[in-house]
Amino acid sequence: MDQPLRVGDLAALTSATPRMLRHYENRGLIEAHRSSTGQRLFDPSVAEQVRSIRRLLAAGLPIEAIRELIGCIHDTDRLEPCAVPLLVDHLHAYDGRIAELTSTRDALKGLIDASRG
Repeated sequence: MDQPLRVGDLAALTSATPRMLRHYENRGLIEAHRSSTGQRLFDPSVAEQVRSIRRLLAAGLPIEAIRELIGCIHDTDRLEPCAVPLLVDHLHAYDGRIAELTSTRDALKGLIDASRG
């Protein structure tokens, strides 16, 4: 049986900081058990979950969305089909934000071009 990981060991395995791991635990993304001295102990399988969480954060998903997707994370490189509707919603939201930013950029560029005569 694999030995439980302390927060520092899990941090070293996942390139997350201990502070990030405590934050993920506080937000319900990962679960730790406590030793008799109160030290956080993580199941070794949590390392893959942390890698997936970091990948989803890097993709722009907020923690609340990731918490909804926890049941759809079983592999670092692939999410289960249950993740698709939420991911599509976030993709559409980003597309909308990109369109708004593009419009704002174009308006700004027009003002600059007009002021240059």
